[in-house]
Amino acid sequence: MKTKTFVHRLLTAAVALLVMSCSSGEAQAQEPDHSTMAQKMNITIDGQTATVTLADNSATQALVGKLQEHPVTATLSSSGGFEIWGALGFALPTSDQQTDAQPGDVILYNGSNICIFYGTNTWSYTRLGHIDGLTESELRTFLHAGETDIHVTLSLYQSTAIRSVSVSGSPSRSYTLQGTLAQRGTKGIIISNGKKALR
Repeated sequence: MKTKTFVHRLLTAAVALLVMSCSSGEAQAQEPDHSTMAQKMNITIDGQTATVTLADNSATQALVGKLQEHPVTATLSSSGGFEIWGALGFALPTSDQQTDAQPGDVILYNGSNICIFYGTNTWSYTRLGHIDGLTESELRTFLHAGETDIHVTLSLYQSTAIRSVSVSGSPSRSYTLQGTLAQRGTKGIIISNGKKALR
């Protein structure tokens, strides 16, 4: 009798553990893996919004820090028949390299200018990202190709799903809101690994 009771308890415990294990596995499967989610921002022009998948570099890290404070609006104009561009109003860290810019590319030029392409060009740029899902024709319409004084607003996209940006293979660096490298002892708001800290 005691043996049967022991076996019954053992089987009950095993079933309970199995049920808990399955439930835990289902919960883990349903929970999103934020580490694999792409970093994104919105570009809004004249009430129309497109999403941009951002590159993974120190410029986008500093830009995300800015956008966590508030959206950024810049006035851009068409140039060269392949882009709209203009001043951001602040500088970002650069990692310029010879780049074949394609339609939809969002580029940092000279550290403080943003270029958004509806055509192609080759120059020394820092890549910020690429507009998702628009054809070249749709880009020309969205970006108001050929026009001047185009008001462009940059903002974060679904900030709750955004992972921090890190520079692969590089030591962690901190930046000021002006986009300059924060030295030891720098006071104020500092951006490090996509997160703000007050020193």
